[in-house]
Amino acid sequence: MRKVVMAEYIWIDGQKPTAKLRSKMKVVEAEAIRSVTDLPDWSFDGSSTYQAEGKKSDLLLRPVRYLPNPLKPGTPDVLVLCEVMNPDGSPHWSNTRAPLRAVAERCAAEEPWFGLEQEYTLFEGNRPLGWPDKGFPAPQGGYYCGVGSDEVFGRKLVEAHAEACLRAGLRLCGTNAEVMPAQWEFQVGPLSPLEVSDELWLARWLLYRMGEEYGISATLHPKPVKGDWNGTGCHTNFSTKSMREPGGIKVIEAACEKLRERHDAHIQVYGAHNVERLTGLHETAPITVFRYGVSDRGSSIRIPLQTANEGKGYFEDRRPAANCDPYEVCRIMLETVCG
Repeated sequence: MRKVVMAEYIWIDGQKPTAKLRSKMKVVEAEAIRSVTDLPDWSFDGSSTYQAEGKKSDLLLRPVRYLPNPLKPGTPDVLVLCEVMNPDGSPHWSNTRAPLRAVAERCAAEEPWFGLEQEYTLFEGNRPLGWPDKGFPAPQGGYYCGVGSDEVFGRKLVEAHAEACLRAGLRLCGTNAEVMPAQWEFQVGPLSPLEVSDELWLARWLLYRMGEEYGISATLHPKPVKGDWNGTGCHTNFSTKSMREPGGIKVIEAACEKLRERHDAHIQVYGAHNVERLTGLHETAPITVFRYGVSDRGSSIRIPLQTANEGKGYFEDRRPAANCDPYEVCRIMLETVCG
């Protein structure tokens, strides 16, 4: 009997200002996948993904990570994360993983850890899930970590997504309903830069794919609903070995000063339309202002109370938008803080 594995090749396209996920299935002649080297490179039409011209459209997908497909339990089928390469095997201009890989290698001695908090908003058609056909739901206040069908919308998908991530081996560490109704969050990490970025992209793919089964779409737009509603971010928790050791608070404060100097450069890669979210309202600092503080959710960088009390730990960068590219966020954080 023919032994095959259905491998879903997943990659990031070249759409601007916000790249999107793409995928297609390849049948691999094998009883099981035991190493990423068991997965061959594959080509695709880059002219249909904003990554090439029609007269030179072939690009390569190079597998860099695989994991069990949690949507097909009991089978050898896998999800395959790929880097996009030029025909000569060099990284494509849209491949933001390759630059992070190089920076992460240079900063490895610092043992950097990242934890990413992915917020998103569930939509049914052209309106947030559970919102009335006309008008708006009750003002914010009772929705954050809420309970009850009048305050929480989409829990079935959220919990199914969390279970799928864990079955796949992704290091999901929590979920919660967020401040705006139909807005949710899941957290990944703490992990190394490449690991956390890979896993966030794969968790996003699973969220979108599972939404197909529920007739629900998830958007990462930083301000999906205008007005007096919270925006949607991807708060980034970061630490190095020296920050986690006694006296690390001084290293954290020095890092914050480095981040102050490169505030504009960070904002440029922290997600499109972020100006709509970083207004100084709804638990944000204005996009033109940089400040940090202990337990301050209205700051650019929040130093958690536990970190301040213990004199060591991590900090939270609250500026990245939900639609940010985690490879870019991790890369610029390492460049700024670790040099």
